[in-house]
Amino acid sequence: MPNLWTRLAGRKQRDEPLPPSGDVDAATPEASGDAALSGMPLRAEPTLPETAEQARQDAAPAEMETASGKPRRGWRERLSGSGFARGLTSLFARNPPLSDELLDELEITLLSADVGVGATTELIDHLRRRMHKREFADAAALRDALRERLMSLLEPVARPLDVGTAKPFVLLVVGVNGVGKTTTIGKLARLQVAEKRDVLLAAGDTFRAAAVAQLQEWGARLGVQVCAQGQGADSASVIFDALQMAVAHQKDVLIADTAGRLHTRSGLMDELAKVKRVLGKLDAGAPHEVLMVIDGTTGQNAINQVRQFIGAVGVTGLAVTKLDGTAKGGVVFALAREFALPIRYVGLGERAEDLRVFDVRAFVDGLLPAN
Repeated sequence: MPNLWTRLAGRKQRDEPLPPSGDVDAATPEASGDAALSGMPLRAEPTLPETAEQARQDAAPAEMETASGKPRRGWRERLSGSGFARGLTSLFARNPPLSDELLDELEITLLSADVGVGATTELIDHLRRRMHKREFADAAALRDALRERLMSLLEPVARPLDVGTAKPFVLLVVGVNGVGKTTTIGKLARLQVAEKRDVLLAAGDTFRAAAVAQLQEWGARLGVQVCAQGQGADSASVIFDALQMAVAHQKDVLIADTAGRLHTRSGLMDELAKVKRVLGKLDAGAPHEVLMVIDGTTGQNAINQVRQFIGAVGVTGLAVTKLDGTAKGGVVFALAREFALPIRYVGLGERAEDLRVFDVRAFVDGLLPAN
């Protein structure tokens, strides 16, 4: 029997391409100084809430209506367009017979959805053992067992962020270029405002003038103060000043932006480590959370990114964004297996309310609904 990679190479082209290999950051181009200042068009930003009160309304449960009267789309609606959901739906919709061939197809589907070789192998081996023991009556029973295993893989990392452990709670947001850190910070601030916490934002991405302006816009819309020194300022100095301000004004939460950097550029990673050291001089426990933003469309390269950031700055939690339509979705499982880091949030769209606290059952239901 030909091996898996031979079958993959010879299969007909599917809707979703195979995961990228190697360390090439194809989905996240390097932003050199010239490129960042060359007047390239900015990516469209999500709709911002008009006021702090609007932010509180936006943070209402998903089944409630938005201020415009339109029902908010749930996890299933958001995730059904992902490559993972489409692949699984296509595989099981035809009610295939139980066989090793079915598991081979499922294996290809998982790999194509960026679940990763390690997690995929564990899932398939588990299902194959049970199938050979005749534990499944049909493909629907195997499908249910797959759902259970997917949830069991994610349950250990579904740990919501608790910002009540320190005051001010310092949240340092990091990640590579283009993953949407500044936008995610705005959405995080919206969630904290909805919980009636006093928030301060630090515009630590001093490399891009647009990042400072964007964060100030979020602050104005949410009624949240922003500590900024403008483009070209020392990022560590900005964030240190913000922490001093947060302490003096008794803020509940300080959320600090940082410049995007490639995980392969050691000099830039050293600068990020400097930010962490400077914060520790004022508060030995700070930052209390180093939240890394991952672009869900990046695929398996996300593993390389997280590994490098852990070494440089000690990542303590993840936010996986862009999981609604363009991402394959499976990278969440690969990250859970590889690092066991808490997945704090997932991004399910562009709107301000589409950053949500990670919910394992809702997430798996969105990818593979229960029968």
